[in-house]
Amino acid sequence: MQRRSFLIAAGAGALAAMTGTTAAAEWNPRRPLNIIVPYNAGGGVDLYARAVANAAESRLPVPVVVVNKPGAGGLTGAIEASKARPDGNTVLLTSSGSFLLGSMFKEAAVNPFESFQTVAQVGNLKGAIVVPAASPFQTLADLVEAAKGGNLKWGHNGRGGVFQVAGQTFLNNQDLEATDVPFKGGAKSRAAILGSQVDFGILGIQQSRGFEAELRVLAIFADERDPLFPDVPTAAEQGFNIPVISSPIILFAPNGVDAEIVTGMEAAMADIAAAPEFSETVEAKGTVSAYLAGADAKANLMAMGETAKPVIDALKAASN
Repeated sequence: MQRRSFLIAAGAGALAAMTGTTAAAEWNPRRPLNIIVPYNAGGGVDLYARAVANAAESRLPVPVVVVNKPGAGGLTGAIEASKARPDGNTVLLTSSGSFLLGSMFKEAAVNPFESFQTVAQVGNLKGAIVVPAASPFQTLADLVEAAKGGNLKWGHNGRGGVFQVAGQTFLNNQDLEATDVPFKGGAKSRAAILGSQVDFGILGIQQSRGFEAELRVLAIFADERDPLFPDVPTAAEQGFNIPVISSPIILFAPNGVDAEIVTGMEAAMADIAAAPEFSETVEAKGTVSAYLAGADAKANLMAMGETAKPVIDALKAASN
């Protein structure tokens, strides 16, 4: 399959950053900004929210309050955010890949495009193919060759989620079959790989940080190598061209929020995502700042949904 790239050139994002001072002047919040994170504290999305709150201290006239509302795979918090008063004081920061694919996999009360306005992307959690350090698979080609014989098991962090879809897309593109084993969350999925309960797994690459002696990362699903994991080649580098399925971290505002407020928020997020303290916070946990303006972030997400649709449809049919 011809490789598709979902990362739009950062020119628009850079322009937003340069014009941020003017746009931000249109947004003058007088009450704390509540960021609803629809997951537990301590996870990847929560990390980005805390980084936003930290960098905002010297950049916004009001504090940023992170409100964790976990449940239903992120839907509980998303539903609450969608019902918030549209005054710009309550927004949603979420794993938009999980939000989108989850709403496609099961009928949901909310979805990214009909229930919210896309403000900006501040990060992107990228998937990687990981095996135990003792695995005989030294390269992605080794794994693919072994998978041709069948009988391999692979782990991910939940049915219909980003990393199952990314893994299944990879398998489909190589005309391979393997038995998927879902786990509740990235930490449990990683533990299963560490314990050799599965032959390989698809994880957010940041999950491998600190486990270099126990895990081997064969490839990253991305258009280019991650700056924090420069020794990990992309799948494409190894001759496996597949669509990139990732999980952009996107800030959403409820429908009805005034357009000038959304524009001001977008400019503020450009400033915050470029702040040294923001980068320091997220890089300490194995990920990086990845800003995109709202229109670009939405376009990327829509394109990713179109590419994932055949896989989602097949997963839905198999679950019925």
